[in-house]
Amino acid sequence: MAGERRMRRQNHEFDQETEKVASSVSLAVAGELLTDIRRMIEEVRSGVAKAVNAGLTMLYWRIGKRIGGEILKGRRAAYGKQIVATLSRQLIEEYGEGYAEKNLRRMIQFANVFPDEAIVATLLRQLSWSHFVILLPLKDPLQREFYAEMCRLENWDTRTLRKKIDSMLYERTAISRRPSHVVQKELANLREGDHLSPDLVFRDPYVLDFLNLKDTWKEDDLETAILREMERFLLELGIGFTFLARQKRMVIDGEDFHLDLLFFHRKLRRLVAVELKLGRFKAAYKGQMELYLRWLEKHETEPGEAPPLGIILCAEGNREQIELLQLDASGIHVAAYLTELPPKEVLRKRLHRAIVQARAQLGQRGKIGLLPSRGKGETGGT
Repeated sequence: MAGERRMRRQNHEFDQETEKVASSVSLAVAGELLTDIRRMIEEVRSGVAKAVNAGLTMLYWRIGKRIGGEILKGRRAAYGKQIVATLSRQLIEEYGEGYAEKNLRRMIQFANVFPDEAIVATLLRQLSWSHFVILLPLKDPLQREFYAEMCRLENWDTRTLRKKIDSMLYERTAISRRPSHVVQKELANLREGDHLSPDLVFRDPYVLDFLNLKDTWKEDDLETAILREMERFLLELGIGFTFLARQKRMVIDGEDFHLDLLFFHRKLRRLVAVELKLGRFKAAYKGQMELYLRWLEKHETEPGEAPPLGIILCAEGNREQIELLQLDASGIHVAAYLTELPPKEVLRKRLHRAIVQARAQLGQRGKIGLLPSRGKGETGGT
């Protein structure tokens, strides 16, 4: 009897322990299951929201296209105004204030500014109607296309897009200094194959106002501040940069050399060397950077990667020296940096002057290239 009671007690204890384990496993499974189901619901919600937004945006484009076409038939401003006002009153009654007259005019502007439906359909994968509303006021078509494509590629939210426009990113990007046909070609490559060129990545000047540098500082202070604010520095450089090393050591002919900062750019698939200088650009910086780039190409470049590029960040650039040295051919980009963001109008004037100078230099170079070559027996004369 005593043995039977002991066995029943042991079986009961075993059952209780088994129940506890089962309950614990059940809770763990339920928790994991709940997490998975939540993720599935959020994914579908997000997908539905994107699909609805994309559908509405395309609807707005088609409405704008249709109204715009009808207005063009009338060929009179008064006729167009009357058409939009009448339509708006009728649509508001049926579909609400979203079809107010000002919104219909925005849809017409949307269709005029982005006339290609296929391009709009591609942008809709990442851009919402709110993105397009921000882009519409931009006057320069190349500027507008740049922001649209970079927004699509880098998946900017509307806040980031506004910030990029306010900081005049396009005007600070190297591509803005190129002739229009070059810009169009680069943007077409970006749109059709997500192909980023260095000119679309590099900027001048870089705005480093977040470093909070005061009065006087040394190059290593600048370097330390950049590392302290690395995330914001990388965002100013642009999406795609990965930090690799600070004071990268290179031994050449038994002598130690140190590169300030080394990055890798995923889209360009190449190393990017950064040297920080306090003053104006000096011609000697070219030789230093070329040495670093060739060493990196020999010792650090992996199979399938393009040759390294260099950025020399100076407090101020010497445009004529930079032009004469033809740094582009060496894969070197010189850019100024601003430790304090000036008023937007000052920055606009400065960038406009730089763009005009760069295009004038490119035009002069083109004219030189068109000069007829001399024969062996020809000499110069007046």
